[in-house]
Amino acid sequence: MATIGFYHLTRTSLEKALPQLLSRTLAAGHRAVILSGDPGKLASLDNVLWEVPDWLPHGTEQSGDADLQPIWLTAADEAPNGAQYLFLVYGGQSERLDQFERVFDLFDGNDPASVEAARLRWQAAKAAGHALTYWQQGNRGWEAR
Repeated sequence: MATIGFYHLTRTSLEKALPQLLSRTLAAGHRAVILSGDPGKLASLDNVLWEVPDWLPHGTEQSGDADLQPIWLTAADEAPNGAQYLFLVYGGQSERLDQFERVFDLFDGNDPASVEAARLRWQAAKAAGHALTYWQQGNRGWEAR
């Protein structure tokens, strides 16, 4: 079973929070796949990762060579780069959660529909027996709740 962390974004956007989490992932020596529930947002995320001050090496289906990429962006339920960590964004969902060491489910706390969808994902993950944690942005960063 995977350890799934639900990350409730309340103070910053996904585009600000995701690069920080990915930097920590790479620093720990892990690979990541970012699964977007909205394929139309992949190009925007790709640009965000190119523009962060500490460059984050990554690729998409358009750039190819998944096996060479420590971070892979996709709208498909896949991990062609051998990622141990899965980042679910924009409501992304995976049927392969147990194949990852850690899963990060990031959702917009300012969008009621996003919060409700995250609650449903939490209930499904709990019923499947995954270890769950809940993190919310606070004054000093992520706070466990």
